[in-house]
Amino acid sequence: MPGHGHGHHEHIAGENRRRLTVVLVLTTVYLIAEVIGGVLTNSLALLSDAGHMLTDVAALVLALIALWFALRPATPRKTYGYYRLEILAALFNGLTLLAISVVVIVEAVARLHHPPEVHGLGMLVVAFGGLVVNIIGAYLLQHGHAHSLNIRAAFYHMLGDLVGSLGAVVAGVLILTLNWRLADPIIAIGIAVLIIISAIQLVREAVDVLLEATPRHIDIEALRTAICAIDGVGEVHDLHIWTLTSGMYALSCHVVVDAPNFTVPKLEEIRFFLHEQYEILHLTIQLETCELTVEEEIHL
Repeated sequence: MPGHGHGHHEHIAGENRRRLTVVLVLTTVYLIAEVIGGVLTNSLALLSDAGHMLTDVAALVLALIALWFALRPATPRKTYGYYRLEILAALFNGLTLLAISVVVIVEAVARLHHPPEVHGLGMLVVAFGGLVVNIIGAYLLQHGHAHSLNIRAAFYHMLGDLVGSLGAVVAGVLILTLNWRLADPIIAIGIAVLIIISAIQLVREAVDVLLEATPRHIDIEALRTAICAIDGVGEVHDLHIWTLTSGMYALSCHVVVDAPNFTVPKLEEIRFFLHEQYEILHLTIQLETCELTVEEEIHL
């Protein structure tokens, strides 16, 4: 069962790697076009989106490196392998999103007081091209973002760029039709705020994994009650559940059973239950009788 889980994780990682590669190529090509367009049109919305795209390229490269390392086998020094590199990549990308958003807001506030001349038509053309690229990128990554915090980080980067390109399109239309130059910094601020909201959620999830918090979708007390409901089980203690990497969970616990159930089949029954009902692949379960538990408490 655990071997099957590892194989499934590797299959998903392979799919994610192919998607990331395609999105990386698209993003890099359009980043160059958007930087040139932002400079020529003097648009902060375009330049902020280009700055975000630059972090996207770095984020996608980092995500690909993390995926490559995550597929490497465990070693005597790193017995869980390199799975956590995906989480570190997600954390770094989340912090990068926060930093670039703050820079954009600071620059946009300065432009609110002295809005510069912006070339609306050129801005609109470049922004529309960016919108198309970001829609394609977000579409490719949304298939994998539910299974991997690393891919979710890259997906949020692309989603932020999608919103940024959409905002730049709107700003371009407003400048072109109404000559409302404030649209550029105002929309840039709105884009940055949306990115900050996503980045905070991403950072919080990554930190939870690194702190080995109980996965959000698992109610630990309900799981304890479910194990105790298995015939012959009297108590569960020292119960810990944590995340190795996105979608891969581990559990350790002591299960107190009556003497007739202090058997390998009972252990297998508990393991099978946790595999099937909670999809937990890494299990360390210590069976105990009441006498062993009392003896252990005395020594403690």
